[in-house]
Amino acid sequence: MSSSLIGILIAIFTYLVAVVAIGLRLANKNKNTDDFFLGGRKLGPFVTAMSAEASDMSSWLLMGLPGVAYVSGLADPFWTALGLAVGTYFNWLIVAKRLRTYTVVCKNSTTIPAFFANRYRDDKKILSIIAAIVIIVFFVPYTASGFAACGKLFSMLFGTSYFTAMVVSAAVIVAYTTLGGFLAASTTDFMQSTVMTIAIIVVMGYGVVTAGGMGAVMDNAHSMAGYFSLTSMFDAAGNTAAPYGFLTICSTLAWGLGYFGMPHVLLRFMAIEEPSKLKLSRRIASVWVVISMGIAIMIGIIGNAMTKAGVIEELADSETIIIAIARKISEHGILAALVAGLILAGILAATMSTADSQLLAAASSVSKDILKDAALPNMSEVAEMIYARTSVILVSVIAVIIASNPDSSVFQIVSFAWAGFGAAFGSVMILALFWKRSNKWGAICGMFTGGAMVFIWKFLVRPLGGAWNIYELLPAFLIALLVNVAVSLMTKAPSQDITDEFDAVTTACKN
Repeated sequence: MSSSLIGILIAIFTYLVAVVAIGLRLANKNKNTDDFFLGGRKLGPFVTAMSAEASDMSSWLLMGLPGVAYVSGLADPFWTALGLAVGTYFNWLIVAKRLRTYTVVCKNSTTIPAFFANRYRDDKKILSIIAAIVIIVFFVPYTASGFAACGKLFSMLFGTSYFTAMVVSAAVIVAYTTLGGFLAASTTDFMQSTVMTIAIIVVMGYGVVTAGGMGAVMDNAHSMAGYFSLTSMFDAAGNTAAPYGFLTICSTLAWGLGYFGMPHVLLRFMAIEEPSKLKLSRRIASVWVVISMGIAIMIGIIGNAMTKAGVIEELADSETIIIAIARKISEHGILAALVAGLILAGILAATMSTADSQLLAAASSVSKDILKDAALPNMSEVAEMIYARTSVILVSVIAVIIASNPDSSVFQIVSFAWAGFGAAFGSVMILALFWKRSNKWGAICGMFTGGAMVFIWKFLVRPLGGAWNIYELLPAFLIALLVNVAVSLMTKAPSQDITDEFDAVTTACKN
């Protein structure tokens, strides 16, 4: 084995041991499922901010986003990143404090489905069961995309079987998540966001230098038709520019709507120790998101220049651009190999920081929202913890099966799951928090419509092309919102205790 591979292995192994150690250390802090799934609402502002954004960005930040920029140019990743940056800021600004306050007032809800059920006094748990099913349906493939990213990483690095590499990576994620629960996931996410930041900065700096400087990078970008334009997209087949029109821009910006329905991000708002500390968290999160996505896009553009300059070979899979650059860095000696290992650990960090949160959210839907609240309300705390940890393992096994295909696209899987949550939960969350007249039936119909429309638009409408070629999140979100409002107005108004609770939350949030 070469010295470069030894250095990479040392760095990655050290990182993996560290995250499992965190899981072991925090395992005894989970006294009940409220601790296991929400950390007892004890997160500080820095951990809240960075764990929320690390769990949000996922392997998409270090693989999907640079990969799109590498192959198609600036337009698509830029408008996507802009939508996400705006969505991040407004989610923290208008949703975070009110959700934190409302979930405490509303029977101390510790999951999103439980909050919806308690908010609308859904004693039959119809709303929470539907919400739990939505989480399972969309989070399992989302988790699978993270496992797939790990498989691609290790199989490319060490020439191992993709499936074996993916399974080993999944096992590590499952280990510390099952042991330490939400606190372990949030604590490791904080560490992982730091590793991710260092990784992308080092990769960008090295890439610029080896590509011949920023001037050479820009010259390469301008040499390809539409590559560095915000209104056209590069087509490598004939070195031509495809139009990136106003409708496409609006469709891409709609990525930002997804934040209002992302359970793994919303749970961080619910878990902070004091609502007053969310302002600091918002500032930290917003700045980090803008900088990290900007660097990730530049890495794709720089990587293309490195390929043209002969520094790295033409990539069969554009999503492996950072891996290719890290391997190039590792060729410069053992210290450089350790740095390369840190970069590759950054990809693992991006993947794990999302996969652990998704596993917990999906597992909480199985064990708490379906088994405990709906099917077995008299379950003991010991049994709850057993079911909670078993659910994490069960969800991960299904995700491994889905991720067994090495040709799956991280960007495409994340895109679809993101649309699913944004459409199914986004409008319901906004109306639940800010519209007193909304009711249970509106929420149920809106949630079902949003989730269904994602599938309908993705597989039946969007393939028609032309004006119909819109990212499924936008039409599904708007239709779900309209259905929610219409059904709420056509059915019985909320009871007095529900509206009184709404007013109490409004007053509390003003203080």
